[in-house]
Amino acid sequence: MAAKLKKGDKVVVLSGKDKGKQGEIVSVAPKDGKAVVEGINMAIRHTRQSQTSQGGRIAKAMPIDLSNLAIVDGNGKATRVGFRFEEDGSKVRFAKSTGEAI
Repeated sequence: MAAKLKKGDKVVVLSGKDKGKQGEIVSVAPKDGKAVVEGINMAIRHTRQSQTSQGGRIAKAMPIDLSNLAIVDGNGKATRVGFRFEEDGSKVRFAKSTGEAI
């Protein structure tokens, strides 16, 4: 199945503790159905000090389920994603609410 959400997309969280927050997708794990969004679903990780990094409590963005994310359209609102073929034969994603290509 084609990916509706990709790395670099601006998304809004639909449910959970970060509902309504927006961020950019850092990475996607299609097999798990999860994505890491910058600044969303933060957790504290305790790390040991090493020669290269300072130890302590470090905030890290944890994966969030793709079903809890929606892409942000040109108007700044959440929308669903569809696929269509352009005149030149290329397949593009488009916002269902506005109809414009993403």
